[in-house]
Amino acid sequence: MISAPRTPEQSASSDVEHASAVRASPAALELARRVLQIEADAIRGMIERLDGRFLDAVSLVLARSGRVVVSGIGKSGHVARKIASTLASTGTPAYFVHPAEASHGDLGMVMSGDVFIGISYSGESEELLHIVPLLKRRGAKLIALTGNAASTLAREADVHLDVAVAQEACPLNLAPTASTTASLALGDALAVALLDARGFSADDFARSHPGGTLGRKLLTHVSDVMRTGTAVPAVALGAMLLEGVIEISRKGMGMTAVVDDSQRLVGIFTDGDLRRSLERDVNLRATRIEEVMTRSPRSVRPEALAAEAVEMMERTKSTQIPVVDAEGHLVGALNIHDLFRSKVV
Repeated sequence: MISAPRTPEQSASSDVEHASAVRASPAALELARRVLQIEADAIRGMIERLDGRFLDAVSLVLARSGRVVVSGIGKSGHVARKIASTLASTGTPAYFVHPAEASHGDLGMVMSGDVFIGISYSGESEELLHIVPLLKRRGAKLIALTGNAASTLAREADVHLDVAVAQEACPLNLAPTASTTASLALGDALAVALLDARGFSADDFARSHPGGTLGRKLLTHVSDVMRTGTAVPAVALGAMLLEGVIEISRKGMGMTAVVDDSQRLVGIFTDGDLRRSLERDVNLRATRIEEVMTRSPRSVRPEALAAEAVEMMERTKSTQIPVVDAEGHLVGALNIHDLFRSKVV
């Protein structure tokens, strides 16, 4: 007899029951702590061994006119990709090349002014050693990250950086774990040291990450998102309060700026000011706006970062802010919704 197929709900219920039946042993928690301890010890051990060779590596990269090429095979290859990515995003032009592919044409990407970083814990990876003579012939310099200072790769390197660890975190002491963590951490240290030496700034970082949240916060200025022209709510000093209320309604920003004859900002009238005026039975047609507006309001400059405007709004618990130039002339207005749309918030 053919049974009916299980519904998605039945399958999900079965998976939950199976997960409940198969529980990890409490020993797994202790093992996880041991793994983290071994990897932390591996990095601490490198701190104690760090010496002038690290400075030589930084100086070598800074002195060369080309790019940094990072390479490795297996787990070291994954580490190499991450190090290349970190270098590239922090001001040091870099890319990853697979050592096996390098032997089949990709070595053409390496130029005489480049620095080649080869990562191999044993220092005996055949794929890397095969291309070392070719790299030297091209005039590239070699930095090696290995766990064996007596290895072939270490001996051939212009600078050798020691990433040896006392043991792997794997219970069998076989799977690359602590050693890959050590290589990755030393790569980060190299990238940050180069960042500092180059004077790489937050703005530089943002330009390398224009599509991310950090990029938007560091690259988006008030002038990029503010409302301008007829979209800016404004009434003249001396206008009746009713005009201000109509301007607030028409422009939909929850406020209107108040300007003098020279278009300088002298005040602001908000929805909150309107509610307080109505509670006092203020006559909208007989009251001038300067009698109820907030004088000398907070404002922001168009060249300020949009993130600064967000901070000001959060600090003052406001949802809108006028934008003025260096002389105090009203040039725009900013609403919290404008910042939401630009994904700065």
